[in-house]
Amino acid sequence: MAHSSASYDVIVIGLGAMGAATLYQLAQRKVRVRGFDQFTPPHALGSSHGETRITRLAIGEGDCYSPFAIRSHEIWRDLERMTNERLLHITGGLVIGNSDHSGRFHGKPSFLETTIRAAKRWGIQHEILDAQETRRRFSQFLLSDSEGAYFEPEAGYVAPEACVRAQVEAARRYGAEIALNDKVIEIQPRSSGGVTVRADSGIYNADQVVLAIGSWISRFLPTYARHFSITRQVLYWFSCPQASHRFGRGKSPVFLWALGDEEAEGLYGFPAIDGDGGGVKIAPSKYDREVDPDSVDRSVGLEEIEKVYNRYVRGRIQFVEPRCVKTATCLYTTTPDSDFVIDRLPETPQLVVVSPCSGHGFKHSAAIGESVAELVTTGSSSRDLRPFSLSRFSL
Repeated sequence: MAHSSASYDVIVIGLGAMGAATLYQLAQRKVRVRGFDQFTPPHALGSSHGETRITRLAIGEGDCYSPFAIRSHEIWRDLERMTNERLLHITGGLVIGNSDHSGRFHGKPSFLETTIRAAKRWGIQHEILDAQETRRRFSQFLLSDSEGAYFEPEAGYVAPEACVRAQVEAARRYGAEIALNDKVIEIQPRSSGGVTVRADSGIYNADQVVLAIGSWISRFLPTYARHFSITRQVLYWFSCPQASHRFGRGKSPVFLWALGDEEAEGLYGFPAIDGDGGGVKIAPSKYDREVDPDSVDRSVGLEEIEKVYNRYVRGRIQFVEPRCVKTATCLYTTTPDSDFVIDRLPETPQLVVVSPCSGHGFKHSAAIGESVAELVTTGSSSRDLRPFSLSRFSL
């Protein structure tokens, strides 16, 4: 091990969605910052991959989230101008649910109703559609007569790998030091203030540490481990011979379908971005089995594919076939109330926890990075972080 005596204002551990955004925002503010990742982001081992992530401005998980989504769109547009790379794609978005608004998604009841309430509160353009109108405008979706939909024209998707890469590289240009394939082994708060970080490459000191390691969070916060549930999620690209016509760019919105199913609360999907041969990406949101992030089974068998198609896709989404073009696995790190954790550790305030984000974090990540940068540099954030406090959990 090559020992180091380097000191920083802030060390960011984990450079996925939240860590990359935080690193970029700190570097932009001329903070002496070093970022660590045990892999080389963007990578496919955590929660920030899979080509597309839904973004929407009215948030059914709680209207307190909308300011983060709105600001994230602005930051991604700024990054696009800086990098000349497309990060944010506006397709429109559907949220489908029972007309009585009883469906759950991401652990939140009345998901459709909360989405509509958030749109009204924050002045987000939207339409409320009944089943007949939804089927007429979007023939790929087979709603029952008891269902309805919310349509948001400014919803769409972001490219997660491109967003992570753009922010890491922008942080580097602003002067951040970045250590990839460098695993952090220990975080030791000092009684006199500050934190010592021991990594494979050496020992480093910082005034503050931002811990943004997603599904590996329990390794460093064992006291809080029982509040974090790690589950395996599978993404499916189902074959669609007429993908460009039925689900192509400009033909299909992103969608969320609140089902209230006993196994999967909902189904979500995207336009076909890779033409007729690339399939249509559709996935259920399931929380059925906890896993270890280092040993999770990333293989997806035919039986699993058939079960998902028959249970969630057949009879709901037209024109896609049971054959799967490809699959990918990712990880959700979920809290008991399905809300985020963005807070200083009460017993160690020089350590800031960012995530877990319960399967719906990427759309907010750019603004969360900005808020965390504000928190560690000024002591407060311009957006309300109180809903994400650790104090809501009992030890």
